[in-house]
Amino acid sequence: MQSSDPNQNQGDSRRNFLKKSTIIAAVALTPSAAVKAAENGVDERFAELFEKIPLNLTVNNKAYTASVEPRVTLLDLLREELHLTGTKKGCDHGQCGACTVHVDGIRVNSCLSLAVTNEGKKITTIEGLAEGDELHPMQKAFIKHDGFQCGYCTPGQIMSAVACIKEGHANSRAEIREYMSGNICRCGAYPNIVDAIVEVKEGGAKL
Repeated sequence: MQSSDPNQNQGDSRRNFLKKSTIIAAVALTPSAAVKAAENGVDERFAELFEKIPLNLTVNNKAYTASVEPRVTLLDLLREELHLTGTKKGCDHGQCGACTVHVDGIRVNSCLSLAVTNEGKKITTIEGLAEGDELHPMQKAFIKHDGFQCGYCTPGQIMSAVACIKEGHANSRAEIREYMSGNICRCGAYPNIVDAIVEVKEGGAKL
């Protein structure tokens, strides 16, 4: 029976809000504890967040069918489920660009994209750029101009570099620097990266 006391109703609403907020926080900080809480009936609807969803997508021209939780990112799907580890996990917050891939031809930070939102889409990772043993023109240019040192950021840099030209944002060195600014190189190979992009752009290679 619902209480007619407005103060009590407000108290109940506040308790429900705090309970749900606590559960949501648990997902971010301690997923295993949150799952246990859901299993114990703390909030049955919350358990739906962990129910796996079928997913069909094409990665590097190969069709894949997977079953993933709604919270799984495209980055984790690529690395943990499909074992395509060329795409790197750097900051995991969309700030370093190490996880850059192409989704339907558009570059995205895969750490910020939920896997389930890519149903039916075409994904290209660094593993999909080369044609067999023939390196992609951008890969060749990075090697020629020494566009990497430790190499950790290189896959994301190359994926962004290809997109930068395709998007029409490689018309000057200043423009290249601007549109590559989302990719961080802690080794400081930026001038060489720009040289590589300029060469590919001026060479007119098919990307």
